[in-house]
Amino acid sequence: MDKAAGQKSAVQYLYPPIDPFDQRMMDSGDGHQIYVEQCGNPDGIPVVVLHGGPGGGCSPAMRRYFDPNEYRIILFDQRGCGRSRPHASVENNTTWHLVADIERIRESLGIDRWVVFGGSWGATLSLIYAQAHPDRTAYLVLRGVFLMTQVELDWFYGGGAGQFFPEAWARFSELIPQDERGDMIAAYHRRLFSGDLSLETRYGQAWASWENGLASIHSMGRMGNSPGEYARAFSRLENHYFINRGFLDRDQKIIEDMPLISHIPGTVVQGRYDMICPPASAWRLTEEWSRGELKMIPLAGHALSEAGISAELVRTTRAVARMGARLGF
Repeated sequence: MDKAAGQKSAVQYLYPPIDPFDQRMMDSGDGHQIYVEQCGNPDGIPVVVLHGGPGGGCSPAMRRYFDPNEYRIILFDQRGCGRSRPHASVENNTTWHLVADIERIRESLGIDRWVVFGGSWGATLSLIYAQAHPDRTAYLVLRGVFLMTQVELDWFYGGGAGQFFPEAWARFSELIPQDERGDMIAAYHRRLFSGDLSLETRYGQAWASWENGLASIHSMGRMGNSPGEYARAFSRLENHYFINRGFLDRDQKIIEDMPLISHIPGTVVQGRYDMICPPASAWRLTEEWSRGELKMIPLAGHALSEAGISAELVRTTRAVARMGARLGF
């Protein structure tokens, strides 16, 4: 890693902004309309980008991690967030619905195999999708690995990360009565799904602010408020997935199922000082994945937008483009 990368803006490592050549709403058949867009070269290496959260939505910046001359870039907003509708809905919204949506997108676009690119929850979903459809996954590019385990949830919502940011943790936890603080996910769930829009928005902003305050190594726990509508959707969806443990049938499912994708190559880009998804998960994943390479970024946290993270991700997508023929593209 370039030592200067951590001192520069992430933007300088990205490709120039581009607009989609295709935008559509895809009917899921069970009450959801999924926003999908394509950018770059229609005949390029197909890559699907899985955003974080759950509930984060995709952004124009996510298009810029790929050479638009080499890649056919597919972004979509997962159920309930971004431009997908209905907004903030958790009905028919599980990990397995999302895996089915990814396959529906692939089939509708006439893609045989693609690169799968995801960070944070997007990394979780990338791994689960690849394990469900290994024949459709040519390469995995993951960032800020989250394996949907109880240990990780306890770290972030049980006070572990709060040991490093006690003032931010106090603002997050003190909104909850003392006798409910033993399970912060459940306590916030009661308020995020209260049916009172103003209450849901207030607690949605507190939930989102706790995460945003720890996302970057530069944020230092500062907790600015996200817009109310976005924060409510993001927080309801994230909480819905976490209280249901990602809708996985066992706590260590992703690790235990790694033999299903042992043949698939991949790169994991991980911030050394990631307070949301600590590096232990990325390390453990690549220890179980013979074709997975771990790139540990010094002086970096969790955020996609951090300079060191962005520089390494762009370096990785360039390398994947160079091996296109070997990957079958």
